[in-house]
Amino acid sequence: MDKQRYERGLAMRKEVMGDDYVTRAMENGGDFGKEFQEYVTEMAWGGAWGRENGLSKRERSILNLGMLAAMGKSPEFASHFRGAMRNGLSLDDLNEVLLQISLYCGFPTGVESFRIAKQVLDDQQSS
Repeated sequence: MDKQRYERGLAMRKEVMGDDYVTRAMENGGDFGKEFQEYVTEMAWGGAWGRENGLSKRERSILNLGMLAAMGKSPEFASHFRGAMRNGLSLDDLNEVLLQISLYCGFPTGVESFRIAKQVLDDQQSS
């Protein structure tokens, strides 16, 4: 493991997803999933999200929402929807992203994306 990339990834993952989310993900992996969580943190968050050139966190969030919606990965979509708000996307921005997803991924995917978004927003308001 590249310790510097891991530490950069851990900081980025916490910044985008929140400390509580990252702590839960690391703990829920248990001993069996510990190496996987470290791998995700190092490679995805340190190697891709942690790149200083290229895409901004905001742009990465938009891209991830589109890909996760297209793949039908609802739990990850919800997590990254929260992350997109942490990365500065406004509700108007997110509405536009979801409309674009609806057009290119199909209306059933759009319906599911808006349903998940509403649930995330409702959860935040009740917290």
